[in-house]
Amino acid sequence: MSDGVAGGSPLTEGRWAGWVRWSDPTPDTFLQAIGTGYMRCEAPGRAQVALETRFSHRNRLDTLHGGFLAAFADHAYFGGLWIMGHTAQVKGVTIDLSMQYLGSGRVGPDLIAQVELLRETGRLMFMRMLLTQEGESIAASTATVRKVSVAQ
Repeated sequence: MSDGVAGGSPLTEGRWAGWVRWSDPTPDTFLQAIGTGYMRCEAPGRAQVALETRFSHRNRLDTLHGGFLAAFADHAYFGGLWIMGHTAQVKGVTIDLSMQYLGSGRVGPDLIAQVELLRETGRLMFMRMLLTQEGESIAASTATVRKVSVAQ
């Protein structure tokens, strides 16, 4: 794909049927530490981004590491934009990201980010999300993304 993202059509089989797989096609980037995401558009301006948690995402307390959750949130904002149809903005830049930790995440259950595009201006996209596991809130986040210029 021209946006540098490996993705495509929704999967038709398995537990992620109906979701689109998204991963970084460039080897040895930080995204490999996060893992492969799965996205689906819920409605205009709303998407879900999912991730299978693994042992490398934990801290010494055997809960999901707060830094990992922030990194996944950043990843999920761009995955959400991509599946919502803002494919050029995958190359945008996060200029502000805040996290509010609401509970302890666990290794094992899938992590689900409910991503919402609140407002878009000529240069910025204002977003928020809720991170959950098995329906329980783990963290909330807001972010501002600086858009890339799109050649006309």
